[in-house]
Amino acid sequence: MKMAVIYHSVTGNTKNMGEVIVKGMNSVEGVEAKAFPIEEVDYEFVKEAKCVVLGSPIYAAHISGQMMNFMLTKAKDLALAGKLCGAYTTAQYVHGGAELGIREMLDHMMVMGGLLYSGGGSFGAPVIHLGPVGIDNTMDISQFVPNFEVYGQRMATKATELFQ
Repeated sequence: MKMAVIYHSVTGNTKNMGEVIVKGMNSVEGVEAKAFPIEEVDYEFVKEAKCVVLGSPIYAAHISGQMMNFMLTKAKDLALAGKLCGAYTTAQYVHGGAELGIREMLDHMMVMGGLLYSGGGSFGAPVIHLGPVGIDNTMDISQFVPNFEVYGQRMATKATELFQ
């Protein structure tokens, strides 16, 4: 089952966390997950995917302008209707608006017909209510890697339950 992570990254943090989500997805049997920067999306792969996760860095409590433009002009080409969808962000500050950015992406995906999922608190720790957030204010965003990997596993597990 195909799954895709589509991201915009400036410093590499959002790219790296997207690749960690893909690692978590690929740890689930029968899953083929790939990550794509918004400039190089394989639309044929994504159209076949049963799960799509979007990722963006946060600037002034919002997703990047590039991700917003992508969602407004290209998201229709992802065929999100009926797919399991999720979102993640990376930010410099704990209270920088990361959850607002996740909501921006989730809201857009829902409008496009996506089925939203995160696992919430149903699995216990780590609790990921909306989507994972990586904070780089310590210059060590790697401390958040386990949350992103678990998120990828949970998304892939749920997609497998729903679509196999």
